[in-house]
Amino acid sequence: MSTEEEIVRIAKKMDRMVQKKNAAGALDLLKELKNLPMTLELLQSTRIGMSVNAIRKQSVDEDVTSLAKSLIKSWKKLLDGPAAEKEPEEKKKEQSSPPQNSPDPKEEGSSSSNCSSKREDYPAPPSDSLITSYARAPSTSDSVRLKCRELLSTALKTGDDHITIGADDEELGAQIEDAIFKEFNNTDSKYKNRVRSRIANLKDAKNPNLRRSVLCGNIAPDVFARMSADEMASDELKQIRKI
Repeated sequence: MSTEEEIVRIAKKMDRMVQKKNAAGALDLLKELKNLPMTLELLQSTRIGMSVNAIRKQSVDEDVTSLAKSLIKSWKKLLDGPAAEKEPEEKKKEQSSPPQNSPDPKEEGSSSSNCSSKREDYPAPPSDSLITSYARAPSTSDSVRLKCRELLSTALKTGDDHITIGADDEELGAQIEDAIFKEFNNTDSKYKNRVRSRIANLKDAKNPNLRRSVLCGNIAPDVFARMSADEMASDELKQIRKI
């Protein structure tokens, strides 16, 4: 059995445990995972991050939650990639020397597909989780709102980041929509335009960090719902506008 098949087998068992709300045997599965070689590709293809995170939240066994947190931390390093290792060195260079004309360091930081890259104006998620959790959005039967939630969820699924991070794109889409609806209290043109602008920015191939920040929880759903075009702009575009 290949490593991927082993991980899929473990993920399915964990998912069943979560569904049955019975985490007996979870520790053994986590120990198996710890001994398996993990890659970014395997995280994306197996969605094991979501399964482990779900077990971590449900279990009351300290050994289970501790090992789950340890695994998630180690997998975060795969998300961080080379940029995370270079970050301290780059910071030292920035402190000891004047800014260079070369844009390479900034570009490397802005293109990093990780959840631990911090924005100055938004808090980073806890180190023991790939994502930050928020209160669930209230349900709705309004067809317009439901469609908007679906479109936001689809936009959040652009690329593979939602799989790697283990984020619940449907719930996040619902939270963003709910925050927009609460601001306008109706589904008129202003509401729809706000939803459209969020979708366009989430799908922007030149600004993946915005989507990753929302998926990770660096940007809360209600904050993202209110962000202006300038606030959502990519770092590159922000620099151009300063010229």
